[in-house]
Amino acid sequence: MNKENNGSTPSFTSKIGLVMAAVGSAVGLGNIWKFPYVTGENGGGAFLLVYLACVFLFGLPLLMTEFIVGKHSRKSVYGAFQSIRKNRRWQWLSWSCLIATVLVMSFYFMVTGWCLSYLVDAIAGTISSTEDLSAHFANLSINTSRVLFFCSITVFITALVLWFDVNKGIERLSKILMPLLLVMMFIMAVKVLMLPNSNIGMRFFFETDFSKITPQVILSAMGQCFFSLSIGFGALVTYGAYMPERQNILATSAQVVVLDTLVAVLAGVIVFPAVFAFGLDPAEGPQLVFVVLPSVFEQMSMSRFSSVLFFSLLCIAAITSIISLMEIVIAFISDLGARIKHPINRHKAVVITIAICLISSTLCVMSVCGTPDWLKIAGHDLFECFDAVTSYFLLPLNAFGMALFIGWFVPKQVIEKELHVRPRSLNSTAVSTFRLVIRYLVPIAIAAIFLKEFV
Repeated sequence: MNKENNGSTPSFTSKIGLVMAAVGSAVGLGNIWKFPYVTGENGGGAFLLVYLACVFLFGLPLLMTEFIVGKHSRKSVYGAFQSIRKNRRWQWLSWSCLIATVLVMSFYFMVTGWCLSYLVDAIAGTISSTEDLSAHFANLSINTSRVLFFCSITVFITALVLWFDVNKGIERLSKILMPLLLVMMFIMAVKVLMLPNSNIGMRFFFETDFSKITPQVILSAMGQCFFSLSIGFGALVTYGAYMPERQNILATSAQVVVLDTLVAVLAGVIVFPAVFAFGLDPAEGPQLVFVVLPSVFEQMSMSRFSSVLFFSLLCIAAITSIISLMEIVIAFISDLGARIKHPINRHKAVVITIAICLISSTLCVMSVCGTPDWLKIAGHDLFECFDAVTSYFLLPLNAFGMALFIGWFVPKQVIEKELHVRPRSLNSTAVSTFRLVIRYLVPIAIAAIFLKEFV
């Protein structure tokens, strides 16, 4: 354990444990649910190309940034920036990360509720009529009591994991679920690629039409990159605080990026060949995995097995990401309590976080279900509003702030120390390159895209 302030800072006990937990944070509904439909809406291969560029140009350096901040401060996102700079000027970034986390959790629990509901229906064999799938999803989305029931189950499952110490809860579960997720995805991908005409979907996904690359596509790709890698929430600041002292940040960040991208690409390989094999619409939107794919499964051999396997994938991915989101809030509350001299232990922080999750997800579910009307904003439900605010504004803003913080306000010696680089060595040049990218390329690119889109 790492000790600080006469207290005990949670810690991962192994390098692989941290990698699996960080991958679990990154890999979620953003990869398997959101990535395919956003890709379908933004031109297929054109979006994929821009997304991959964003992942390696922006995602990897920003991932390293969050790990450096957390590892050096040994604090949650609440206290990390203040601890490094010894002032409160960057406290706005802490609160912005918390707001983004709560907003995303609000609809994440709802979508996970949909996934659990579909998994139960798939096991029971009640998803059986392709003609009724649109009505099935429509009925579920307005069934407040059913969605809230499955939302509540998700809240308490994740809270049970988080009740234990980091190494006994998050680390232990991640070591089991993430390898299982990858194995299940490979099985699903092989099964789908055996469908007739699956090559049409593969061409849509991998062939690039450069005329479709627009500022909106670039902004969508950047927002998806941040959402998918859990950048801008503070999850990796929190996990960085739990990082073993000798953990290699660059290697860990690269492993997380590669595995996360692998899952997103596998999701595309599963979705698009299946969709095109049966002449369906890849730009269906958020309903893609709930309406289009179940209709595909019904036309495949072993349809029930395919449905159960796919919705099990969604549930596992969702739960691992929700765990990291809830951990941000738990650690934030604990550090805030210490700051105001009202210590809050982990169990109390978990209970407070449960209450926040139940309230925020209930409001989001009620808004999507259409009751009451005052839960709409300019005619849009809270799901649409929270998704847009986080993906297009808060996450890029937080990434922009973190880039400025690590690039301009954190001494080079701190970065070299956390990256285990000796000054004036060959690797020191790599650190200088990293700082150059974080100082100039990342913030300028984010600012330019914002100006192009909103001004």
